[in-house]
Amino acid sequence: MAKALTKSQITAKVAEQFSLTKKTAAEVLDYIAKLACEQAKNSFTLPGLGKLVLVNRKARIGRNPSTGAQIKIPAKKVVKFRVAKAAKDAILGVK
Repeated sequence: MAKALTKSQITAKVAEQFSLTKKTAAEVLDYIAKLACEQAKNSFTLPGLGKLVLVNRKARIGRNPSTGAQIKIPAKKVVKFRVAKAAKDAILGVK
């Protein structure tokens, strides 16, 4: 299995594709990440890739795996990334 691309490798590929400097490409990627973090509460969509959404989880009863004792897990908010159908089809192939 191939290794995942690093931030500098992604920056280099974006810079090459769009005839930008690596510094400008890095600033664009940083801005997109910053914008996604700021807007995640309202849901943030990256077209063709997916969507960041804020989800409220209910309180529930869980088990401690080492002792088997029941524990209460409190309600909390979590961030989820929902992969777009176009991305799934491109990665996995159409059924």
